[in-house]
Amino acid sequence: MSKVIRACATALLVAVAALGVPAVAQAAVSPSPQPTAGQYGCLGDTDEYGAPLPCDLTVSVLTPICDNDVPKLRYAVVPNGTPNTTVTITWVNPTGPDVVQADLPLSGTVLWPGAVVGPDGKGADWPGWRQLSDGSWVEGDEFDWVRPSVSVNFAVNPELTTTVAYPPSSPNCATNPPGEAVLASNPVSGQVLSATGSNTAPLLWAGAGLLVVGAGAVTAVTLVRRRHEAA
Repeated sequence: MSKVIRACATALLVAVAALGVPAVAQAAVSPSPQPTAGQYGCLGDTDEYGAPLPCDLTVSVLTPICDNDVPKLRYAVVPNGTPNTTVTITWVNPTGPDVVQADLPLSGTVLWPGAVVGPDGKGADWPGWRQLSDGSWVEGDEFDWVRPSVSVNFAVNPELTTTVAYPPSSPNCATNPPGEAVLASNPVSGQVLSATGSNTAPLLWAGAGLLVVGAGAVTAVTLVRRRHEAA
């Protein structure tokens, strides 16, 4: 009898092994796959009522700055509905190609496209300007499109596109080649002063002329009255 039982047990084990369906493995639940590094997309989760959870992106900081004569963009983004912890910033060139800065932290500071930092940490080149062989600067280069404003896309993902203005120069920080901002503003102020002077002089001369005419009229009336009384 024991031989028969053993034979039956052996046959059962062989059959289960052949099927390859362990009872414990069938009951186990596999975890949801997580996005790999660099993969963008929303999780698509829903709340207890089956409604989709928010999947959006908020830009909480977006500040063009000048740092040591270097134009930069300070940013901070807050994603909802995605586990991604990096952002890709794309500076959108209307005529292409775009400038892409990938795998950045969700907050930080980036160089403006076309800006170059010199060995001393200060600005050495600026978008929209090029330096000639004699050391002088002229307007116009391959980064003209990033100023006076440019569209910037933030992708975490979801993504968001907004427009930022090129940071202006200040007395303590220049976002143009040295001296160029001053030279560009001088003719404007000179024209204003010149226009003010040219408009004031005619008014003064006109006022003086009116006084002369008025005085002459008074004298003429007086002479006529005296002649009339004498007659």
